[in-house]
Amino acid sequence: MEEKDIASVALIHASEFGRQRHSEQWISSTLKAYPRSLCYVIEINHEVVGYITWLQKNGFRPEAVVELDQVAVKKELQGNGVGKQLILESIKDVRFQLQRLGLELKHILVSTRSDNAAQQLYKSAFGAQVEATISNLYSSDEVFMVARNV
Repeated sequence: MEEKDIASVALIHASEFGRQRHSEQWISSTLKAYPRSLCYVIEINHEVVGYITWLQKNGFRPEAVVELDQVAVKKELQGNGVGKQLILESIKDVRFQLQRLGLELKHILVSTRSDNAAQQLYKSAFGAQVEATISNLYSSDEVFMVARNV
């Protein structure tokens, strides 16, 4: 993701995360947090159709725990493998960016609503399993999924 992508990504963010506000400011600040935050877009025909953000969670330790912070694809493309492709392609660069810092990916963390069908995506893309549920955390119950030793 580059600064020129912020407006396009913010539109996707606003559409897919309707309870959240100030999409452009959120995306801009996330992008500026590099290298703690690693941000990617996927384009089709030079149009941004999805994005993903990854966050390092435990400081710059030799064995990094990285959170899939947000992933979203335009509604009309959901269910067509675009999100999975975005996850799989971006995680390759996440590993590379970590290696540049002398770090190695240990675990991937992701949290989502307990009723979000994307849990299956996280399970199939990188082997995440539900490890905890917190009741009524944001707008509903939230599950925390972990893929260990990836």
